[in-house]
Amino acid sequence: MVNMDTELHSRRLVHPTERIVTGRLVRLMEGYAREVRVRQPVLVAVLTAAGVVLLLARLVRALLSTGGGGTRRSFKELKKGPEFLVTPVRVREVGDRLVEVELHGHLPQSALYPGDHVQLTLRPQRDADLPPRIERIVNLTTGQQLTPRTATVWSHLGPALLLQAALGALLVLGVTACSALT
Repeated sequence: MVNMDTELHSRRLVHPTERIVTGRLVRLMEGYAREVRVRQPVLVAVLTAAGVVLLLARLVRALLSTGGGGTRRSFKELKKGPEFLVTPVRVREVGDRLVEVELHGHLPQSALYPGDHVQLTLRPQRDADLPPRIERIVNLTTGQQLTPRTATVWSHLGPALLLQAALGALLVLGVTACSALT
C-alpha cells in the first residue's frame, strides 16, 4: 500500500510578514464580496448635520409649494456599508515559498497573468487571521504600476449627503455663534 502523505507533497501557504514581497504570480483565486463597516457615531453625526439642512429645505419647499426631491437611503442601508471585491492571490517568492495575500478592489483584467514577475507592497489587516492586503503592485514583466481602489465610507455616503452635512454643521455653528454673542 502506498503512503499518500509521501506521494502528495503540497507546500503550505503562509502569510508574509514582510512589507515588500517579490515573486511569480501563481494564481488569482475566485473573488468574493466583503463589506466595509460604517461606524455608527460617524453615520449619526453626518445624518444629524444633514438633517438640519433637510428640514430647512423641506420648510422652504413647503412655503414655495414645489414638490419633488430625491429619494433618501434609509439609516439601515447607510449603516450596511459598501461592499468591495476581495481576491485571494498566491505568489511564489524567490525562495520558493508560496504566500497568500489579498487584493481589495478592482484592476484591469489584462493587468496580471499567472507567471508574471511581481513586486507587491503589503499592509497587514486589522484581523490577524487574514492575509495582508496589497497596497501597490509593480508588474515587473510588463512594467505596470497598479494601485487597487476600493469603496470607502465617504464614497458610500455620497457627495450630496456629505455636502448637506457640511452645510448643516455650518448652519448649527452659525446659530450657536450668534446666540452666544447675544
